[in-house]
Amino acid sequence: MNYNGALAAGCMLIAFMSTDRAVASAAPCDQRAALDQAYCDADGDLVADLPTDPSKLRNPDTLVWAFAPIEDPAVYARLFRPFTKHLSTCLDRQIVYYPVQSVSAEIVAMRSGRLHFAGFSTGPTVEAVNMAGAVPFAAKGQNGEVRGYHLVAIVRADSPYQHLVDLKGKRVAHIAVASNSGNLAPRALFPAEGLVPDTDYRPIMSGAHDKSVMGVLSGDYDMAAVASDVLQRLVERGAIDKAAIRVIYQSPLFPTAAFTHAHDLDPVLADKLKACFFSFRFPPEMTAAFNGDEQFLPVRYDEAWRAVRAVTDAVGTLPD
Repeated sequence: MNYNGALAAGCMLIAFMSTDRAVASAAPCDQRAALDQAYCDADGDLVADLPTDPSKLRNPDTLVWAFAPIEDPAVYARLFRPFTKHLSTCLDRQIVYYPVQSVSAEIVAMRSGRLHFAGFSTGPTVEAVNMAGAVPFAAKGQNGEVRGYHLVAIVRADSPYQHLVDLKGKRVAHIAVASNSGNLAPRALFPAEGLVPDTDYRPIMSGAHDKSVMGVLSGDYDMAAVASDVLQRLVERGAIDKAAIRVIYQSPLFPTAAFTHAHDLDPVLADKLKACFFSFRFPPEMTAAFNGDEQFLPVRYDEAWRAVRAVTDAVGTLPD
């Protein structure tokens, strides 16, 4: 099953779930933003609040967690083994890694209470927050900066274009229909800058980020929407001269993944879990597997996932 199908199936499961836990957590609520009826957001931070009934808080001796099933779950079970051991020692509790097989299964597992904390990839984080009460608190990063990328709009350095609005009626390259930075994000974010895809220009699908960059340099395109990390790699490899490209728009950050805890985790336990996350330094194998990331860094969902929400609100769930 592809990602969209799996997510749709998962949402159907969630919609028809009637667990005692979900029903019990539902209560009169004046504000819940985009959250499911089982949750409330009285403080306006866009994530589920703690249950109003203290007896609903969970503080188990064994904590179960999972990571986004992007590849074979067994690969991540082995990769995260040093981290799982660290958490067990730091929290003085048994930590169990649960190898979920799909995004929908991971979301359902957190909503039903089978997961106490979990890592979700960028797009599904929004679904996990809204449908499963997940509370993002950490992301991977290095040198004190959260790992992620930006949508950037690039033009030739010697071109006359200074702002997105200048590209009306021009040749603008997107990447492919399912690309976030190369298609979905421009459709969601460019209109606020005065440039509306399919109205002000007809996107030309180049098929790849590097092709879009090279197309701008060769003059085939007047502007291209690409991912900042891909552009940076082309510069670092010497494939392009940084001075030949000019960035006329940069989006807020798109984080690569969120680490979340269940909204009903005892707050004392949740705070200790966060401290244990932030005290961990990745061993060499983890750093290599996660593109140089070295540690977990604190994030707020309402701030760090602003660009992601803008895209999902405009065009639907991001590709995984």
